[in-house]
Amino acid sequence: MRTTAAMCAQARDQGRHLGGRPRYGYRLVDTGPHPNKTHAAWGRRVHRLDPDPQTAPHVRWMFARRLAGASTASIARQLDERRIPSPAMYDPDRNKHRTNTGWTLRTVAAILANPRYTGRQVWNRQRTNHNETVPGDKRTSLGPTRAWNPRSEWITSSQRTHPALISDTDFLAAQDVTAISTPNDRAIRRYALTGLLICATCGRRLDAHWVHGRPGYRCRHGYTTTRKPADRPRSTYWSEKRILVEVQHRLIKNGGLQPSTGATELVAYLRGRDAVILCGTAQLTVTDRADEELPTPPQQELRQQARIPAQRGLQKAPATTIPE
Repeated sequence: MRTTAAMCAQARDQGRHLGGRPRYGYRLVDTGPHPNKTHAAWGRRVHRLDPDPQTAPHVRWMFARRLAGASTASIARQLDERRIPSPAMYDPDRNKHRTNTGWTLRTVAAILANPRYTGRQVWNRQRTNHNETVPGDKRTSLGPTRAWNPRSEWITSSQRTHPALISDTDFLAAQDVTAISTPNDRAIRRYALTGLLICATCGRRLDAHWVHGRPGYRCRHGYTTTRKPADRPRSTYWSEKRILVEVQHRLIKNGGLQPSTGATELVAYLRGRDAVILCGTAQLTVTDRADEELPTPPQQELRQQARIPAQRGLQKAPATTIPE
């Protein structure tokens, strides 16, 4: 407890660098002998972070793209296309355990969420879990793993201790760029058809996707990395407005809905009948969840659906095919 309290005070009050590799965009520079005379007599030195002239411009560019509304996936793809070395490629001696040397979503997200780039020292962002089967007995450890601590437990220095790569205002604005809101549009984004759309190609649920100021849905068939294989199937994309218009028109034509039915009543009608909409690349099909014509989802989706209790007593809705 004394050691932890001392390290918290050193990071928060003194802004000391408490060891570890420097973050991407920074390098360690010598600032003189250790303040403790005993440690100074042993030859220990004090180091601080200083902008790396080779990687610091890339960090500034990532924050600028994020503030412009770019997603982490697009930022990672552009970095790979520009042949910018990732942290593992830039320092391979310290990253021998890294098998993938390209940019990933988590790498970009970790950089964009690190307060160190504002010029303040941060400590206790991660912890080591020993995964002990018997608590307190390290002999039963299954191997140490790194885990993220809650933001409330992070220790941040009150003063700037090294040159900043981004201002506090821009850093906070970058944290607000999420799937819910953007710096230019604080309105909450709502998706009316969440959970009702199934990909006709792979059986996954379509992901909500905001594009051109309107809600839409897409499926990339499990390819969530920044790389696009050449043999991957064509991605499925439908705008919410087009789905509502076409499904409403078809159900009204078949007598399932009244002509005055709105979008809210249509969504309630589909959820009440436990129906789903199969989304292909060129057509939509309204069918029941228990229909045998539904595509077989991947194993992960099957495990998730196994935990959802089946709804009984609902009348099966006839399949309706809507051509393009």
